[in-house]
Amino acid sequence: MTEIPVKLTMKDFKSDQEVRWCPGCGDYAILAAMQSFMPELNIPREKTVFISGIGCSSRFPYYMNTYGMHSIHGRAPAIATGLSVSRPDLSVWVVTGDGDALSIGGNHLIHALRRNVNLKILLFNNRIYGLTKGQYSPTSETGKITKSTPMGSADAPFNPISLALGAEASFVARTIDSDRKHLQSVLRAAADHQGSAFVEIYQNCNIFNDGAFEQLKDSSTKDDYLLPLEHGQPLIFGSEKQWCVTRTAGGFGLEVRPVEAVAAADIVTHDAHHNDPSYAFALSRLPQADLRNTPIGVFRAAPRPTYDQLVTEQVAHAVAERAGTPEEELAALLRAGDTWTLS
Repeated sequence: MTEIPVKLTMKDFKSDQEVRWCPGCGDYAILAAMQSFMPELNIPREKTVFISGIGCSSRFPYYMNTYGMHSIHGRAPAIATGLSVSRPDLSVWVVTGDGDALSIGGNHLIHALRRNVNLKILLFNNRIYGLTKGQYSPTSETGKITKSTPMGSADAPFNPISLALGAEASFVARTIDSDRKHLQSVLRAAADHQGSAFVEIYQNCNIFNDGAFEQLKDSSTKDDYLLPLEHGQPLIFGSEKQWCVTRTAGGFGLEVRPVEAVAAADIVTHDAHHNDPSYAFALSRLPQADLRNTPIGVFRAAPRPTYDQLVTEQVAHAVAERAGTPEEELAALLRAGDTWTLS
């Protein structure tokens, strides 16, 4: 990326648009964290692009003083893919929600991740459709009573982290809107990653799904519910460090057990750089229905060649193999195969 001669500040990334989310919405905290974080990247605003789909979160590009596009429902990853591949000099961010990305946009999301397009995808997960006034979403818990499910949702919800890992995303992380320090540390790691960086952000919708993640935020419960992920550190958590992660007896998964019941050698040490995504996938299955044992941080950061790099190399190779000038090649193409002369 091109370095800028003048140091930017948070104020430089604030647009002149009125921020129009409901008072108390978690999106405000994410926006403020992003605006204060962006100057660290030392990337000119004209080299930064935010692309969104449809939903409350998708107003984000209006409020960032960069280039941006409020695009089509669910199609932000597809549009961003075209931009990233054609303009590798840009820093491209996708802002989406659990409805936008995991319902109508599900296929676009998984293909961007499997291709490893150089995008930073931020999924705001509030477990509800906020813009359309409170219908259940693909991440709403089973039994969720909403305007569209008055007797409770019969759907099994998506686990966005598991989904991303199943698509073999090269970077997968989770953070929370109200923890600014953690949120910015995850954004920093995502920005440094070459390839698709998928970040799920637990975000509170105080109007239609208030308190969905309260156990992870309340000072009296969060230490016992949250499992911090730090590369190279043993997976031990709890207000008194009383819980740990070990491998299951059969060796196919992970489980949470009391520290006092486990030998120190059997406690799992977090390895975010493991090339096989099955370990990170097992981590993603630890949370209980009440949010106990929720991992937070970087699940996986395993770089591999990006789609952008591979396509650029193919184009360069094709140009090097040209038999003539573009004009000569076009003329040869027009005269190839069956031709007719009209008189």
